[in-house]
Amino acid sequence: MAELRALVAVKRVIDYAVKIRVKPDRTGVVTDGVKHSMNPFCEIAVEEAVRLKEKKLVKEVIAVSCGPAQCQETIRTALAMGADRGIHVEVPPAEAEHLGPLQVARVLAKLAEKEKVDLVLLGKQAIDDDCNQTGQMTAGFLDWPQGTFASQVTLEGDKLKVEREIDGGLETLRLKLPAVVTADLRLNEPRYATLPNIMVSPWPVGTEGLGVASTLPAQCPPVVARGEGRIQRRSHAQEAVTWSLADRESLLGHLCQY
Repeated sequence: MAELRALVAVKRVIDYAVKIRVKPDRTGVVTDGVKHSMNPFCEIAVEEAVRLKEKKLVKEVIAVSCGPAQCQETIRTALAMGADRGIHVEVPPAEAEHLGPLQVARVLAKLAEKEKVDLVLLGKQAIDDDCNQTGQMTAGFLDWPQGTFASQVTLEGDKLKVEREIDGGLETLRLKLPAVVTADLRLNEPRYATLPNIMVSPWPVGTEGLGVASTLPAQCPPVVARGEGRIQRRSHAQEAVTWSLADRESLLGHLCQY
């Protein structure tokens, strides 16, 4: 079982402790000079992969990140936590702003096939866009079983037991490997990547280029003209009657007589 290989996606986001400021033109948030760090849910995914490696259940942990050159810092943090190798899919900064779950899922699916991994681990969502879509799309492209919102992961032979939190309690899934798993908050508590470990961690061994399709800017929906069947502004004669408390009690008392 120690021949399994895991691919972990890590995303560079604005640090959770930073106060977000919107750009004056409202096209996004200010990122220049702002502290960035690894997405907290991605940290949980890395920690789970490293724990599986420490239990001799996984042979190699590969961290991958998509984005500009600064994403190498995020990969180095994953390496300091215990990942064996890193891959940086380089995306120009101008295009990285439009990098969505669909593009990332396609990249992860191709890398999973190229690296011949048995397990893809991701955070359930990123704290910047809260999309919660990348893991599901990756599983769809690979046609692999998926376990989302995992609160416990256990390897049982050639199957992966995943406990996930749902509204009614806990749901247990048994997935046949290879599989895709997204980490929930209560899966584990990530270890702290110390600065010396980050400094001595090796640079990512692979860097690949990626072109991102252009996307349309967000726009407000058009105002629909009022027509028949829609609520119109009332005139003074049509204003709703405001009942006082005494009027309501009197009406209720009158209705109770029948």
